[in-house]
Amino acid sequence: MNLEFFIAKRLITGTEHKISISATIIKIAIIAIAISIIMMLMAIATGVGLKHKIREKLTAFNGHIQIQNYDNNNSDISVSPVSLNQEFYPEFKNIKGISHVQAVATKGGIIRTEETFEGTIAKGVGTDYDWSLFDEFVVSGRLPDYSGKLNDEVLLSRLMANRLKLDVGDSFFAFFPKEDDLSSPNQRKFKIVGLYDSRFEEFDGTYFFTDIRHVQRMNKWEADQIGNFEVFLENFDDIDEKSKEIYGQTVSELDAQNIKTKYFDTFEWMSLFDFNIAMIIGIMIIVGGINMITALLVLILERTQMIGILKAMGASNLMVRKVFLYNATYLIGIGLFWGNLIGLSLLLLQQQFKWIKFPNPEEYYIDYVPVHIDITTVLLLNLGVLILCFLMLVIPSLIISKISPVKSIKFE
Repeated sequence: MNLEFFIAKRLITGTEHKISISATIIKIAIIAIAISIIMMLMAIATGVGLKHKIREKLTAFNGHIQIQNYDNNNSDISVSPVSLNQEFYPEFKNIKGISHVQAVATKGGIIRTEETFEGTIAKGVGTDYDWSLFDEFVVSGRLPDYSGKLNDEVLLSRLMANRLKLDVGDSFFAFFPKEDDLSSPNQRKFKIVGLYDSRFEEFDGTYFFTDIRHVQRMNKWEADQIGNFEVFLENFDDIDEKSKEIYGQTVSELDAQNIKTKYFDTFEWMSLFDFNIAMIIGIMIIVGGINMITALLVLILERTQMIGILKAMGASNLMVRKVFLYNATYLIGIGLFWGNLIGLSLLLLQQQFKWIKFPNPEEYYIDYVPVHIDITTVLLLNLGVLILCFLMLVIPSLIISKISPVKSIKFE
């Protein structure tokens, strides 16, 4: 039997422990640990959740990696066509970790109504386009269907629809310049079958989705010529590595660019989330640790006579320290239990009902506070808090070695 653990258990379960002077301080320490873990869980879950949501929106409009001609670099408009007949299309066979490849083409133009007009980019997509990321963006109507004959269905953003005073079911004319004759633009009539709202004004105020065959005809391209390829990865964390692999697998005329490079400023801004999360975790660990140190010192002071008796009976300083460290670790565990229970419950409620909203959603590209819960991260966080708090208690427990058995037995 572990004697130190046995003594610590008796101290914890004893009735006098619950009505002792230290009871209130111990409760405060447990509450501090619980609040600390709640704050850390919320900081991680919401910070990571916001990063994931923003990344998902960037990916929905661009894919993780774009393959295009060098002539099209740094441009949102397809200038030089790319042949659809590539070894990597419709599937990368030599590179693992790629979930989907789709062909798109873009063309700049103007949407004009009787009252106003808006500059726009028509994004042409085909039957290979993955609409799954747009499901949550659609706020009215439906997604267009390009599986049959060429039609005039488009998906327009709610932002542009409000500016142009249009709605689902309305039609509009769009004008696109000809490459060889700027005086006579291409004119197309489109019908709105759905409205989307991604909360990303940079995209919502620019793009509408149409059949890629419209872009091909206006640019006088062949059926096997497109603007660029969008590549989707199974794991975003592999984006840098896969970008290099894809670049090495494509012909010399093509370039591969990932969204981290294309939207460098956005990802730099998101990197600040990690710093904020680290700051919150550090502060909360310090707050919880200080409260536990205070509780441990009060426990030692309250049990001074017991320490003297144990020493008089031959117990070593290390053995007595272990008794109090076991006791303190138990209290930390109680705090972690309630902190996790309350914190994870609140996060799950937010994940399900989205009841906490951003006051300025346009600044964060989303209406509500997103939540991402990773069990591995939660377990590592709890283990880290437990270890760090325990290490913080080791030094103050050294005060036990300074207690004299003779004086402590007389202590009142």
